[in-house]
Amino acid sequence: MSTSSRQFSLGAFLMQTGHHIAGWRHPDAQADAGSNFRHYVELARKAEAAKFDAIFLADSVGVRSTHLPSLARTARADHFEPLTLLAALAAVTERIGLIATVSTSFNEPFNVARKFASLDQISGGRAGWNLVTSSGGAEARNFNREAHFEHALRYERASEFHDVVTGLWDSWQEDSFVRDKAGGIYVDTGKLHVLGHKGTHFQVQGPLNVNRSPQGRPVVVQAGASEAGKELAARTAEVIFVAHQTFEEAQAFYADIKGRLARHGRGRDEVKIMPGIFPVVGRTEAEAQEKFEQLQSLVDPVVGLQLLSTVIGDIDLSAHPIDGPLPALPETNGPKSRQQLLVDLARREGLSIRQLYLRIAGARGHQQVVGTPVQIADQLQQWFEEGAADGFNIMAPWFPGGLDDFIELVLPELRRRGLFRSDYQGRTLREHLGLRKPVHPSGPLAAQHEEAVTA
Repeated sequence: MSTSSRQFSLGAFLMQTGHHIAGWRHPDAQADAGSNFRHYVELARKAEAAKFDAIFLADSVGVRSTHLPSLARTARADHFEPLTLLAALAAVTERIGLIATVSTSFNEPFNVARKFASLDQISGGRAGWNLVTSSGGAEARNFNREAHFEHALRYERASEFHDVVTGLWDSWQEDSFVRDKAGGIYVDTGKLHVLGHKGTHFQVQGPLNVNRSPQGRPVVVQAGASEAGKELAARTAEVIFVAHQTFEEAQAFYADIKGRLARHGRGRDEVKIMPGIFPVVGRTEAEAQEKFEQLQSLVDPVVGLQLLSTVIGDIDLSAHPIDGPLPALPETNGPKSRQQLLVDLARREGLSIRQLYLRIAGARGHQQVVGTPVQIADQLQQWFEEGAADGFNIMAPWFPGGLDDFIELVLPELRRRGLFRSDYQGRTLREHLGLRKPVHPSGPLAAQHEEAVTA
């Protein structure tokens, strides 16, 4: 393939022992990764040395599965709260972006705005917020609810939540804090903007008690692919993490999102679409396949079936023959787009329940690539150059070795083709991603709300 004049973005998606559901059983995996801070320090430093745009941490505000036989056999029960972890990693890295998932379903906007603004200050402008709506019933039961919010309500709440958070991030202009010792003025209150939000779901006065972000605002990331998710992303997201099984699906999603942006007054380059890619790399095809089959052989059927049940929307499949076809599924109140993706995959390829859970054991519905560095680079280049992606979220099968393989074997090939940087050109996450720094909007001055601030 020809050398490219454009370069794509890469995120390192860090998940405890690795993305393969049996990755923790790999002989060289860091089995205690869920509570091993030094493990994450090493991964973050490796990704930074390789010039990744960012590291990314997913999250769930609860144990991911309450099915005890499966829970006993997976490395998913323990993991750090992501913002706490990223704040610590900010102190031991210098350039790499730091993106964390925080749900709009079980948090308050002021707290989220404050935490990410603080992370952005601590890291020098490297923070990103992955806005999700949560979909697990187990999470709801940790927050005074018996069941989750309905799908449409989740996105309605998320849209308002986003507006409140970004409004709070605009509480201060960049030069508000003059800290003039001689003149005795610490802050120019004429450059303070009070939100005064009263909406359907939230009432938030503001202002935020953290200075304006070094990069204007932390980067907003989203991952929804349902109709409601796509519309929210087109209005608000700056990066979209998404799962696709085929090039055609990825290309259609890319065109759909890019085509919606003009309605919201946004340009095509204001949103970066980064599908998840699960790469198993070998110096030969046979070596790559051997690595993959080693992991697949470690999948416990109890774990595989529960993984599939969870990913398709917390639907119990235990009453159906494991080597029979996927049955017709009821509509889920969980992740609708992921359920549809897997139903389509099973129907298209005639997969049994067992074959389907083995298919997603590594990537959970994301694209899975098993091959040589050249083969993997070929696919990434095709998706990038033919309108299916602006970059990729790399989901290593196991840690640390899976990430090492990608860095040592695939990155040199991508650089040979001119597809990925050899060094950072900026210091902030926005600069890495090629996203503009937001200009502070006009707003009501603090003097008009003096009684609210000083009360």
